Amino acid sequence: MSDETREQRPADPGEEDERPAAGPPRPLFVTGLVGAVWCAGIGLTLLLTITLVGWIAAPRAAVGHGLPGVFRTAVNFWLVAHHAGFSLPGGRVGLLPLGLLVLPGTLLYRCGGWMIRACGPSRRPRRGVARVALALAVPYAVLGALLALAAESPRIRPSAWQALTACFLVALAAGGLGAARALVAARGHRVRSGLGALLRLLPGRARSLVVGVAGALAVLLGTGALLVGASLAMHLPEAVREYDILAPGVIGGVLLLLVELAFLPNAIIWGMAYAVGAGFSVGAGTSVSASGVFLDMVPAFPPLAALPEPGPAPLVSLPALAAPFLAGAVGGTLTVRAMPTRAYEVAPLWGFLTGALTGVAAAVLAAASGGPLGGGRMATVGPSAWQVGLLAALEVGIAAAIAAWLANWRALRRPAEPKRKPPRPHRRPPEPRPPLPPVPERGPAEPESSGKPTPHRPDPVEFEDADTVLPSRRRAARDDRTENRGGAIYVLRDEDQP
Repeated sequence: MSDETREQRPADPGEEDERPAAGPPRPLFVTGLVGAVWCAGIGLTLLLTITLVGWIAAPRAAVGHGLPGVFRTAVNFWLVAHHAGFSLPGGRVGLLPLGLLVLPGTLLYRCGGWMIRACGPSRRPRRGVARVALALAVPYAVLGALLALAAESPRIRPSAWQALTACFLVALAAGGLGAARALVAARGHRVRSGLGALLRLLPGRARSLVVGVAGALAVLLGTGALLVGASLAMHLPEAVREYDILAPGVIGGVLLLLVELAFLPNAIIWGMAYAVGAGFSVGAGTSVSASGVFLDMVPAFPPLAALPEPGPAPLVSLPALAAPFLAGAVGGTLTVRAMPTRAYEVAPLWGFLTGALTGVAAAVLAAASGGPLGGGRMATVGPSAWQVGLLAALEVGIAAAIAAWLANWRALRRPAEPKRKPPRPHRRPPEPRPPLPPVPERGPAEPESSGKPTPHRPDPVEFEDADTVLPSRRRAARDDRTENRGGAIYVLRDEDQP
């Protein structure tokens, strides 16, 4: 008997099942530890491969001495991918590419979904997602700190506390989004991203604020990307000239292109800071903002060719200053549409809160996009976090408050839609009645009846002595009887009866 036939054969009631029973689910902290080790291992393997290619193509002293040096360099790249800085003999390096967050973020996002499926859905979805994110973030942060201590060398000293904090935050955010998406998908809902799944799990008011902040940030970042792209297109010959000066070669050119793509999110955030009005700096004593451009010596890096010329700000870039107000209008409208309020005076407060939270998010992005690049003049690179946050909160908040009030006013003035009547139940068509039996034909001798009853005619002989009387108003005696014959009422007394 084949295995397929044995599987399809129904088991007897008294026969024991030889298949191993499914054991209890794995503990959550064990699942988190396994997932953290796998994510760290896969990320290190990919970066170690790229480092080996660079070690073969470039001068070996630039990457490291021997294979231990290559491993330490790969670990440093892995820490930089989590936005953990390091120190050099000449100063500290904190200007790190944000594009490298895609690698650990994708791995941790997938791991969060796997943990939800391995441990089973929780009865309380929000608490279950938080537990999964913490179970993944804690061991991952410990691994990051241990790797930072292992990669320390006399020339490069990674920051262990930055590695601990950065790895924890990245794992908490990415793992939580992945767990939320897997949990919502397990309930039968179709979601396209972790943010959309998270919105389904949040309460109504928190969901409206997240939607408004996301819309406002999308407008700001889109404006920054438009500024960077337009400026780079206008200064493309200068970028090509700097690339020729570097002369990286084929493999070096590929690695340089990867580095430029990794720094692209930083450039977009710098464009957002320019649109907000705070601007950014490329070294001590420099400033690039709408009030003017003050530059000094700039490092030889092709994307920096997009910087405008020193002097007044280009007139073409000044319309970008309206982006914060447009972002506020979008954010306030989305906040109120997600959850209107019945009080007119409360809607502007929710709109301004949306702008304030947008300012906090913009400040975090500005702080992550900049940092020192060694010591000396390059110790200050990037936008000022507090300036970007304050200006964004005021500009976006005021516009969002006005837009939220208008959107809420229109929503309350809109007439309520009439309730639709429920559809009528489907009626069965009436069943056809059976045909009536045929009426037999009557003979010609039988007289035709008209169908009306013939009136009763009294017999004059039988009721010869009966007197016709009118009905009395008094109730007749019990012994008397009355009869209606032919429209006349007759009273029959006892003596009339035979």
